[in-house]
Amino acid sequence: MPKRVLSGVVTSSNSNKTIIVNVTRRIKHKLYKKIIRLSKKYHAHDENNEFNIGDNVSIIESKPISKLKKWKVISNSKDKSWYKCNPTYL
Repeated sequence: MPKRVLSGVVTSSNSNKTIIVNVTRRIKHKLYKKIIRLSKKYHAHDENNEFNIGDNVSIIESKPISKLKKWKVISNSKDKSWYKCNPTYL
């Protein structure tokens, strides 16, 4: 089964080697057919503490690192070079 890749905005980077990424997705309401934005926060592993608040990042599923961390940061969302050179992520 392929690993999920999500993109979002860093909302917190206070912890050591951990960032919190807010991922927003848009869905259509079943009854009212209105487009709604749903957001969820994910704790992601940032090995080098290189990302700050407001950065757009891509995260990928991984094995559990701690109680809350089950995602790793790949790179900035604007930089798609990880997709071409690292097929092991997928």
